[in-house]
Amino acid sequence: MTKQEIKQREEKLLEMTGTFCAQKLDDECFQLCEKLIKKLGRKRNVPFQRGKLEIWAAAVVYAIGSINFLFDKSFEPYMTAEQISEYFGTKNSTVSNKAREIKDMFDMWHFSPEFSTQKIAESNPFNQMVMIDGFIAPINTLPDDLQQMVKEARARGEDIEFHTK
Repeated sequence: MTKQEIKQREEKLLEMTGTFCAQKLDDECFQLCEKLIKKLGRKRNVPFQRGKLEIWAAAVVYAIGSINFLFDKSFEPYMTAEQISEYFGTKNSTVSNKAREIKDMFDMWHFSPEFSTQKIAESNPFNQMVMIDGFIAPINTLPDDLQQMVKEARARGEDIEFHTK
């Protein structure tokens, strides 16, 4: 498959996920889907050059949704995995397996900083924790200047660990 054909498939995926997110979710979810699709498109062996685009589109939405608690009724937006598959005319088991492949490919998990919505990133319980001598401790147990150091490091996208010896 040529680079041009891959780019056309990428554009079609962006269109499909964009339409879905506009109708069923929100712009932030689309931006995360777009980021994931473009990242898939930069792989040496572009995964979506084979297979049905409907499955890939559904799998991208499913992968982003699953790490952002889309399938949990207590979160907004909420949707079932079956609704995603139904919209794209795909089988849920196929979409689920493809989404697992994508999540494994990019090491995506709940509160994954690269693919979390702002609301999820802000509510990450690990934001209030820090490593001290290999143990997890609440940030508020640190002196104020060290708490500020942690916040500044995290704002730069870094993490920090403390050693007392």
